[in-house]
Order: sequence, then structure tokens, then C-alpha cells
Amino acid sequence: MKFRKVMGAAMMAAVVGINGCASIVGESRYPVAVSSAPSGASFEITDKNGTIVHSGNTPSTVTLKSGKGYFTGQTYRLRFKKEGYPDKTIELDSSLSGWYWGNILIGGLVGMLIVDPLTGAMYKLPDVASADMGQPLAQTGEGTLNVGLIDDLSIAQRERLVPVE
Repeated sequence: MKFRKVMGAAMMAAVVGINGCASIVGESRYPVAVSSAPSGASFEITDKNGTIVHSGNTPSTVTLKSGKGYFTGQTYRLRFKKEGYPDKTIELDSSLSGWYWGNILIGGLVGMLIVDPLTGAMYKLPDVASADMGQPLAQTGEGTLNVGLIDDLSIAQRERLVPVE
């Protein structure tokens, strides 16, 4: 009888210790609703390495990984473009999932130090990524004068500016 109790306790400890709380309850991939004002902008998502992980048009929903590696959350850069509007870039950063701390209560040291950090389940991503494209740029046409602010230009456009003396 004593042997059965010891084996039962060992089995429970193994089950609890093998799994991480965040990987059981949470996710390592999250759907993110991507939108813009005005809608219909094209967008490109790059990860921390600069690798393009998705491109599309707003509105759209994209599933993204929350972790990059062992104890490292993922950060994404979303670049929006729409004809007649300045380009807009926003950053989407992962944050620590509340479920990760469930490992302390359940006693999942293996989950806290190995499973959740490796799978990325210890991190979460926001539900929404949205960009306000701002005011439309002046329409260009032959014989018209266009005035714009340097703040309306993208970084790439600013780098191409030539000073006039």
C-alpha cells in the first residue's frame, strides 16, 4: 500500500514537472488583427532578424510566434504603405504572459525554466496592431506646387533628401 502511494506521488510530480503552465494554458502563437486608418494599406511584417514573416493588406489577421528563442521574446516591425499617404512603421513587442507565473503555484520548475522559455509560451503578443496613416499627402499634377513637412516623409525618403544652398 505504501509503495502505491509513493508511486502515485511520483507520477503526479512527473506529470506536473514535465509540462509548463504557460504552455498548457497559454499559446506560443497568437492571432494579431492588423488594421490601418484608412484601411486598404499594404503592410509588411519583419522579425528581430529583419526577416519578412508576412505581407498583406489591411484589415487582416496574422498568426505570429511570441518567442524568438530561449528566454527571448519576439519583436516585430510592421511597415504600412498606401498611395497618397506617408509610410508608417510601428513596433509590436511581446510581453511576459501571466500564465508563466502559474508554474510557481503548480510547482513546475521544469516548465518555468525549460518548457515555457523554449516554446515561447512564456510570452504573449497584443491582439491588435493598428497604424494611423495620417493626413493624405497633396496630390501631384503637372503645374502644381506641393508643400509637405519633413515629418510626413518616411526614413527612406528623408535619407534621399539633398540640401539646397
